[in-house]
Amino acid sequence: MFFEFPFEIPYMLTLLLVVPLVGAIATLAMGGEKQKYAKYVAGVFSAITMILSSILLFTPDLSVYNESYTWIETAGVKMSYILTVDGLSILMVFLTGVLVFLSTVFSARESDRPHYFFALMLAMEVGLMGVYLAGDYFLFYIMWEVTLIPMYFMISWFGGPRRHYAAIKFFIYTHVASLVMLIGIFALVFGAAAGGTADFSFEAVLAGSAAFSSTFQVLVFGLLFFGFAVKMPIVPFHTWLPDAHTEAPTAGSVLLAGVMLKMGSYGIIRVCLEVLPEGAQSWQAAMIFIGILAMIYGAYACIAQKDLKKMVAYSSISHMGMVMIAMGCLSDVGIQFAVFQMFAHGLISAVLFMVCGAAGHNIGTREIPLLGGIAGKLPVFAAFMMFGFMASLGLPGLVGFWAEFGIIFSFYEYAISIDMIWLIALCLISLLLTAGYYLWAMQRSLFGKLTEKIDLSHIHDLSRPEVIGLGAICALVALYGLWPDLALSFIEDYASSLAFTLGVV
Repeated sequence: MFFEFPFEIPYMLTLLLVVPLVGAIATLAMGGEKQKYAKYVAGVFSAITMILSSILLFTPDLSVYNESYTWIETAGVKMSYILTVDGLSILMVFLTGVLVFLSTVFSARESDRPHYFFALMLAMEVGLMGVYLAGDYFLFYIMWEVTLIPMYFMISWFGGPRRHYAAIKFFIYTHVASLVMLIGIFALVFGAAAGGTADFSFEAVLAGSAAFSSTFQVLVFGLLFFGFAVKMPIVPFHTWLPDAHTEAPTAGSVLLAGVMLKMGSYGIIRVCLEVLPEGAQSWQAAMIFIGILAMIYGAYACIAQKDLKKMVAYSSISHMGMVMIAMGCLSDVGIQFAVFQMFAHGLISAVLFMVCGAAGHNIGTREIPLLGGIAGKLPVFAAFMMFGFMASLGLPGLVGFWAEFGIIFSFYEYAISIDMIWLIALCLISLLLTAGYYLWAMQRSLFGKLTEKIDLSHIHDLSRPEVIGLGAICALVALYGLWPDLALSFIEDYASSLAFTLGVV
């Protein structure tokens, strides 16, 4: 670590929850004539949260910030307020802080009830931080559900023409999946208790998991896997995602793709793989199959899209399929690059959805056939679009390249181990399709002759807040692309330890 923060901040992890919560309440109070100040209040609180999350990156021993307080202990049940951060969660915490702040900056021109809009963003940050910091299953589930409510209202109040349908579909799919997940959590906690006190803490359940039978692990793994995987999402339970993305406002799409989808893969690693290693081995082939299906199906679906935002939404399904494959390898390299891909995709998808949002706001359409030749009129917009597309298709020197390279390497090792080396061709097909749909969309939307279906008198290039938001994220995409060890170094020890638990290394 090239720099270490010189002192500890008391109650650091609690502050990561309290600061955005207070900010949400303060922003919500900026109604009436004070609405124009809502973005500044939200900006200040989200900036403080981002700074706090960034400090964690320069902390040599993350365990100094662990917090644990008994919450409820009665009738043989113990629930605690436990916050912890480690190599799995630190990048997600940092990513959440960065994207919420930069989404606030990008959305500075929001004029439709801005106090509600920015309050919902900060409320979403509370839930997201809570999911990644929770060390108790009860707290984890509460925070998981907290994230659904502000996103539902974000889509329903500030979305497109079909916003109510998209919001309800998003809520039903993800809430039903979380109820299945809750059944799995109860099974874990009471199974680990073995007639004693049912302690909901991660540590207590992990300690009691040695008594789990193979059959129990396989069944409970299936319940938890379904609940988490729908959130990623997996095919065929993916249809809520394109609808939610298409109708959501830009900031909602950025947080949904950048951080919220990662809750699913985070849960699979944190709960399914850590606590149920035999279940993971039994479900390994299914995870690989689902990942390959999502990769190829998502890429093919992208080719058929005319809406720029829907194309990017389907690309998220394909890229999260790569995360599923990497997790399914059950190796140290696979787990390390699964987490790295979660982080990389969070940054890249933020760029892509900001570009899509800017197209809708500044040009008046996201339809790819109508955007031909727009690069000559909007050079800054075109530059950011090309950068985002290149990063997402895995151009060397950008963060997406290292994530995809590591995943393909881990899958290559897995394919050799089962004597099915031909499986690697499926990954390569997905990569070719990804390059194809991005290059084709870029050629149709940016270059060639201007179409006659756009009113050129009303279009304008990116505003200053939009350039700041996009520029900062692109800088991170380039930084971690040139120096990937800035992120990989956090994950390495955790991935090696988990792979040892899984019995692979």
